[in-house]
Amino acid sequence: MSNLLSEKPAKVGRICVFCGSSVGAKPKYLAEAKSLGLQMARGDWGLVYGGTSIGLMGATADAALSGGAEVIGILPQALQDREIAHRGLTKLHLVESMHERKALMASLSNAFIALPGGYGTLDEFFEIVTWAQLNIHSKPCVLVNTDGYYDFLLRFLDHAVKEEFVRAGNLRLVQVARDSAEALQWIEQQREKASLHPTVIAQNGGALMGA
Repeated sequence: MSNLLSEKPAKVGRICVFCGSSVGAKPKYLAEAKSLGLQMARGDWGLVYGGTSIGLMGATADAALSGGAEVIGILPQALQDREIAHRGLTKLHLVESMHERKALMASLSNAFIALPGGYGTLDEFFEIVTWAQLNIHSKPCVLVNTDGYYDFLLRFLDHAVKEEFVRAGNLRLVQVARDSAEALQWIEQQREKASLHPTVIAQNGGALMGA
């Protein structure tokens, strides 16, 4: 189900942003979310995200919309019923499950960025990274390490390599950026190297088809 409110097609492509449904303890997290949304709009990128009006998610969407960007939200019906859906988006897709949500987010996006967040952010980002590890797609996956928020996570990944649960070569699947500007610059560089096209999601279990 979709709720079409306006139509502002992305000129360059779309970036899926995973981030917290709260604003976090430090003002820097909210400032970075707003900065990312504005920079995406200036760069003619469309935003794909979880569809809520709260936390860093809502802040990123509001900033992108204020800059005239296309913003597509994807929200499970159960969360819509809690009245947290963003009502001012270019398009709001209401889906039946979290699995359907993640599959549609992936199919509509050319690249992925994770800002600070909790379990949901990590789940969504590392599922996408896992698909890249399995050669299901080759889209950029960028972790924005705002004020060192992900320092301990990055140490854990190094530990996983040391303990031989992650291959050293697969660390490159997660590009780490200091801020939104650096993240977008890296994605732009990858776009110049190869055309980034949205892939198609199959219906059976949300498996990606294509690269």
